[in-house]
Amino acid sequence: MTPARLQDVSEEELLRRLFPLFGGTTGSAEVLVGPGDDAAVVAAPSGSVVLTTDSMVRGRDWHDDWSSPTDVGHKVVAQNIADIAAMGAVPTGLLVALAADPATEVEWALALAEGIAQAAREAGAPVIGGDLSSAGEGSIVVGITAVGDLRGGRAVGRDGAGAGDVVAVRGSLGRSGGGLQLLLAGRGRTHRDAPLGDVDDPLARAVEVLCRVHRRTEDVPWRAGPEASAAGATAMIDLSDGLVRDLGRVARASGVRIELDGGALAAFTTGPLTLALGAEEAMRQVLSGGEEHSLAATFPHEVPDGWEVIGVCAEGPGEVVVDGEVPPVSGWDHFSG
Repeated sequence: MTPARLQDVSEEELLRRLFPLFGGTTGSAEVLVGPGDDAAVVAAPSGSVVLTTDSMVRGRDWHDDWSSPTDVGHKVVAQNIADIAAMGAVPTGLLVALAADPATEVEWALALAEGIAQAAREAGAPVIGGDLSSAGEGSIVVGITAVGDLRGGRAVGRDGAGAGDVVAVRGSLGRSGGGLQLLLAGRGRTHRDAPLGDVDDPLARAVEVLCRVHRRTEDVPWRAGPEASAAGATAMIDLSDGLVRDLGRVARASGVRIELDGGALAAFTTGPLTLALGAEEAMRQVLSGGEEHSLAATFPHEVPDGWEVIGVCAEGPGEVVVDGEVPPVSGWDHFSG
């Protein structure tokens, strides 16, 4: 039987199939009006609304060769939740937009929604509405707008770091970027859900671990954002474009020089990264690998539990150095690559 395409169903029929998939995500007391109306209504207990948006484009931000639609859905939610967390806020709602070639299979859209719903439940962020649109031949664009609330806390921007603050990371570094390099090189299995337990060879297992991290961003430390704010974080950022590039944004916004400790960073290269890529490439990924969605923050005193100190802020130009040297890598740029 030929799979049904989006062009074979009406928008209303597709929505009738999508809404139940999001049903388990919409039970928040803060959602006053959910999906199905002209707009959603979400309470803002703190009196401030935190907003962010991010999108993924087929062939640019993912490849069907190795990413399932469920992977894509999970990942697009994760990158938005990380931005909310980096401001010190808690996610309270998600708006989903899908623009797709009408020849796209309906099952692809439903699997995408399942991935979005899974990640939304994990983050406690209900899907509160969205938009459907057609796109050119072969095109699919998935966008999320995330809503957050400070819950009585304070927003943590990029511009508050001061000389003497320590720089710390919550989460991993380099693994997603390392996985992307392996996938581009044709290494790693294409089906994320294949059992990992049947991979006995240490090298093959390391490759598969990194590829899985890239396909579907998991374990985003979003709860650590509000915790860092409460602990006195002076600046914070989501590591989406690479450690050096993103900390460079903090350095320029705050007017400080961020001095990273190569020895502390080397600790992040151990395990699968070095085994699969070698020590030199592992360090390159730690410094510049994108889509990690860990958090980096500066603190004027001791860091909260779970954060790893990787450097300090000093007086000087807004730049990042590693062991006193400007690193030869930068990170991801959406237009220059």
